[in-house]
Amino acid sequence: MATTGSRLVLASASPRRRELLALLGRPFEVVAVDVDEAPRHGEAPEALVERLARTKAAAAAQQVGPRAVVVAADTVVVVDDRVVGKPADADGARAGVAALAGRSHRVITGVAVRRDDVEECAVETTVVWFRSMTAGEIAAYVATGEGRDKAGAYGIQGIGGRFVERIEGSYHNVVGLPLTSVERLLAEVEADDEADPDRSR
Repeated sequence: MATTGSRLVLASASPRRRELLALLGRPFEVVAVDVDEAPRHGEAPEALVERLARTKAAAAAQQVGPRAVVVAADTVVVVDDRVVGKPADADGARAGVAALAGRSHRVITGVAVRRDDVEECAVETTVVWFRSMTAGEIAAYVATGEGRDKAGAYGIQGIGGRFVERIEGSYHNVVGLPLTSVERLLAEVEADDEADPDRSR
């Protein structure tokens, strides 16, 4: 049985990820990390989010030192095999939402859980269907500013949720942290730690 007494660290400044991790009922610390999130040439979205989650976990682990369990994640929105990232401005947000309107897109999150030299990672995908939107609706939503700091330029947990017809997969994944995967990875990392007595010294 995995211990729940580990020092837990979230490698993210995202308020959504903080709120989601808090749902697990474990105390945790937050460490912001700054990594280059630019995709490599020809890199698939699944490979991108896994690489960035691992990179963030490693960066946070260097800051917090040994023994801490670090949770890191990265999320992208993909439509027509094109990544719709965080918008740089209102025009970018308008283009991002317009690209999603009236169709489906994929929300892909990579999660890495790391303790010292032990690391487990998972990639989760949720399909989201947007209803059709008028230009006025898109402009009004962009004006709220809700999607400025979010992949895909929208927030399903806020006003943007009114445009979602249905989803297939984890809702929490769309918000930014698939909790089922996080719990499983935590259990695996902490069980591995308990299985090796030398790690606890």
